[in-house]
Order: sequence, then C-alpha cells, then structure tokens
Amino acid sequence: MHSYLEFEKPVADLEGKVQELLVLQDAGEAVDVADEIKRLQTKADTALKDLYANLTPWHKTQVARHPDRPHFVDYIKGLVDEWTPLAGDRKFSDDEAIEAGFGRFRGRPVAILGQEKGSDTESRIRHNFGMARPEGYRKAVRIMELADRFDLPMITFVDTAGAYPGIGAEERGQSEAIARSTDACLAMGTPNVATIIGEGGSGGAIAIATANRVLMLEHSIYSVISPEGAASILWRDSTRAEDAATSMKITAQDLMEFEIIDRIVSEPMGGAHRNPASVIERAGNMIEDCLKEFDGMSRDAIRKQRRAKFLAIGSKL
Repeated sequence: MHSYLEFEKPVADLEGKVQELLVLQDAGEAVDVADEIKRLQTKADTALKDLYANLTPWHKTQVARHPDRPHFVDYIKGLVDEWTPLAGDRKFSDDEAIEAGFGRFRGRPVAILGQEKGSDTESRIRHNFGMARPEGYRKAVRIMELADRFDLPMITFVDTAGAYPGIGAEERGQSEAIARSTDACLAMGTPNVATIIGEGGSGGAIAIATANRVLMLEHSIYSVISPEGAASILWRDSTRAEDAATSMKITAQDLMEFEIIDRIVSEPMGGAHRNPASVIERAGNMIEDCLKEFDGMSRDAIRKQRRAKFLAIGSKL
C-alpha cells in the first residue's frame, strides 16, 4: 500500500476497498468479486488522474516531500555502475547530507553529487534530513575540482529543504561554503547537469545546481525559501504556507516558463513514488541527452554557456 497525502483521501478510500476485496478473494471468503474490483480500480484511477491534473502549488509541495519518493541513493542504484563514494572535506569532517563520488553513467565516467534525506528514522538522522552543513559544501567543492581536473562531467541530484541553519554550521562559515560551492559550479570547464528530484531549497540547492542544464521532476519544487519560511516572514504566520506556495511560483511549470530551468522530467500518474523505476529511467534519459549536447565543446565554451545562462535569468521578465 502507498502512503497517501491528505488531498489524496478520495483515492485512498477507493484503493483501500480494492485491497480489502483482493484479500477476501485470495482467502476464498467471497463470491466472485472480480467485476467489483475492476470497477473500483477504474474509479480510483480516474480519481487519481483528476487530482493530479489539477494540483495546486501546495499540493505539488506535498508530493515533492513525499517520504516514499525516490532519493539520491535510488538514482545511484538505477543509473550508475561502479559507484565509488568519497567522504570528507579534508578540512573538518564528513557530512552525510551530501553524498559524492565517481562512477559510470551509461558507459560514461562521471562525478556525482547529491543530497540524501534518508528513508527511515535512523538514516534521516544520519543524513540530517538532507540539510548540509559547511563541510558538506566543502566536500562538494572538492569533488567538483577533482572532476574538473580529470575532465569528468558532473551530475547532481538536488533534494533539500535548505542548508542546515544551526549555530555550529554558521560558526563554521555556512554562507561562505555555499558561495564557494556555487562559484566552483560556475568555474568548471566540464559540463554539469543538475536535476531537482524533490525539494530544491534556497542556497542549499543552488550551491550544487548552478549547472549548464537544470532539470526538474514534474512535481518537484525549487524556491528561494520554503513556503513555511516565506509565510513566517511575510505574514508572521507559518500556517499560511499554502498562500506562500501559490504566490512564489515554485513549481517546475512556472520555472520553465521563466526560463530558470531547462527541462521537465514527467512523472508517473500519482507521483514518482508510485513507480520509482520509471521516473529514474526518464531522468537518466534526459541527463544523457543533456550531456551529449556538450560533447566536443571546448572547456571555455562550456564555462561561458553556463555563466550566460544564469546571467540571463530575469532579463526577459
């Protein structure tokens, strides 16, 4: 059974009834209910389709945060061979909120970075819910510099509510670490492709998403601040997060219109968590296409394209 979001209750009720009938059918405790199962499943599918055809920005925020949504580790398992993780920033410590390493992506050697939120209580605490500290961004810089030195393309998967705002992180130079990571993205002479797979929160996201091509999953979000944070600042009321999400233009469709991102990866009906393998394959295909665009391009041309892309943001608004 899927974990349902609040707005999915009509679908949850219908699919729950389907499951009950399937259990009775398997146990031989019911007369032939195949037709009723088929009718209810069709009704559930229609309800799900109708819901997802009219998602509000707040609904998309909830889908982007769904606990069963595929995470960084799932994309590595589905897309990367010979995965070799690296740890530590060579200055302070390791930060497991950001995973990094090298591997082969469809036969092409690449460097890979991404935020990992964790999938259960223990792993979420270990990965700090995907909220990186300064050492995480310094590890990212280390990997980017290695990738640039050995002429390897960079692939990043972004999924964070934002950089960790704790006192210790600020004492160790959080803003400086984010700025240097963003600068390292811009300085690379090899192509980099970033994909927002869940939440793309503030500087915590842009620090590893300043890429030649920025992709977003259909129901992911990308914003300068979380809807709750914006509501607290604008109205001093975090319960108005839904209003903030609507006003902030944080969806993939809005950001594509503003030319802040380059492509949208379509998700299965009901969100990526309903068919992770399918969305991982689609994301892989799009990343592969983007990397091919830069084959044969000089390092200077790759760098200039990336800088021009970000300098152009907002110029047509």
